Amino acid sequence: KGPNKVGYMGVLQPFSDAIKLFTKEQIFPIYSNYISYYFSPIISFILSLMIWMLIPYYFNMISFNLGILFFLCCTSMGVYTVMVAGWSSNSNYSLLGGLRAVAQTISYEVSLALIMMSSIILIMDFNMMMFFIYQDLIWFFFLMLPLSLCWISSSLA
Repeated sequence: KGPNKVGYMGVLQPFSDAIKLFTKEQIFPIYSNYISYYFSPIISFILSLMIWMLIPYYFNMISFNLGILFFLCCTSMGVYTVMVAGWSSNSNYSLLGGLRAVAQTISYEVSLALIMMSSIILIMDFNMMMFFIYQDLIWFFFLMLPLSLCWISSSLA
């Protein structure tokens, strides 16, 4: 039996969790670098939101020719925010944990970038809209099945 649920069938549970999260006390380590310790998760969140700009819609508001390159740059910049978050706490264990997370992220990011570059060779364009237009007849998932399975396993890791 799990925890008690708020509201009918737990409908209000996410709202109560959000209230609990926002009312918690902010704790900062004594010797931490306050500015980078506080702003590195915010910058990471902003970078992840910037990736959502690239998704082409029917009324494509933002479309530029180097969209896939911008995607790769934003995902690789997220590594630095993890490293800064571990470094700015001025704790040896946080630094080691941050460096371990950076090493794992870079290792999976290299394989994802190489798989994405192989699909760029098929369309010969960095525009994200062209990436979706070329998949009207046959999806790249079926065209490059072994690479697609590697993409899924790297994305889930």
